[in-house]
Amino acid sequence: MALNIKGLFMIIIPARIGSSRFPNKVLADIGGIPMVVRTAMAVYDIDRVVIATDSHEVIKIAEAHNIEAVITSQNHQSGTDRIYEAVQKLGLKDDEIIINVQGDEPFIETEVVQAVYDLTKENKDNKHIMMNSCYKTITNPEADDPNIVKVVTDSNHIALYFSRAKVPYPRDHHFDSYKGHLGIYGFTVRSLEKFCMLSPAPLENIEKLEQLRALYHGYKVAMTEVHTESFGIDTPEDLEKAIKHHRL
Repeated sequence: MALNIKGLFMIIIPARIGSSRFPNKVLADIGGIPMVVRTAMAVYDIDRVVIATDSHEVIKIAEAHNIEAVITSQNHQSGTDRIYEAVQKLGLKDDEIIINVQGDEPFIETEVVQAVYDLTKENKDNKHIMMNSCYKTITNPEADDPNIVKVVTDSNHIALYFSRAKVPYPRDHHFDSYKGHLGIYGFTVRSLEKFCMLSPAPLENIEKLEQLRALYHGYKVAMTEVHTESFGIDTPEDLEKAIKHHRL
């Protein structure tokens, strides 16, 4: 479904070739198309899409599929840092909205992007909110998976913490309404720059979750609930699941 917001923001997909857990993951084949290209295709009709990568191979593959791509450093701490380099190269204005869609989300729905865009637009002048993102409700067994990041929020849908661990811990009873975080973020160019000027945080390094940098330094991450069938691809087993999902 095409959204009526074209020209209002840019989607940038970070694509690091040297993933430690799953090398060359962004080039994994799903139905004859590399994963990062399939992710770009999923959001291509929404607005301008750019892949930010450290790989000339990814650049060539993107160009072969008529997708814009920019080369970035191999030394970035996070995908968001990589996106900021791309933003600088593209010369974007401070108030422009940037949506960071992870390169391992080939089934992301346009409605999810719309929800994060709407939240980012709502919060664009709030100096305390650095990032905007989303979650879906997941079950107790799903929450056991450390590759599915959990988020705990306050009464205003502001993130209190993100973890690969099972949070909150149900000490006295069964709990079946965990919030599974999706790998999509909304920034303005201004808030993106502020994020990238912060020093990497100990919690970020421990959990390998870049959004913890913002919380560690006292900024807020606004969240919104979405309904989605999309899932990130973190392991070879996830890739097999994705291939089967594509065939359906």
